Amino acid sequence: MAGEQVSARVDSWIWSVRLTRTRSIASDACRGGHVRVNGVRVKPAHVVRAGDEIRLRHEGRERIVVVSRVITKRVGAAVAAECYVDKSPPPPPREETVTVAVRARGAGRPTKRERRNIDKLLGRPAGEGRERRTRPE
Repeated sequence: MAGEQVSARVDSWIWSVRLTRTRSIASDACRGGHVRVNGVRVKPAHVVRAGDEIRLRHEGRERIVVVSRVITKRVGAAVAAECYVDKSPPPPPREETVTVAVRARGAGRPTKRERRNIDKLLGRPAGEGRERRTRPE
């Protein structure tokens, strides 16, 4: 048993070391092409071994980790941090993140106030691109 090589599925390992909140999110990331192992896009069932470099694009940033220990069960955050070496670039400061206008789905057309706020957020001058419609005579 001492020389036995431990291996795990990539989606299971990503979830076990807490890079994603759920295993289904990890599987979806693999299927969507957001996970690379040693530079190659992989499916959720790809086998991960110690020494592999995993690149995961998740929540607007790229995580680059090198597997130092393979685990198959989800563990606490302190133990999970020992299972990989994080080589990710630091997250961008809050000032550089782009704010996005968010509207509830099915909320209908924006009101005049909401439209002004959206224009301000997008950096448009007031009333740009909005000509008044005239009635045909």
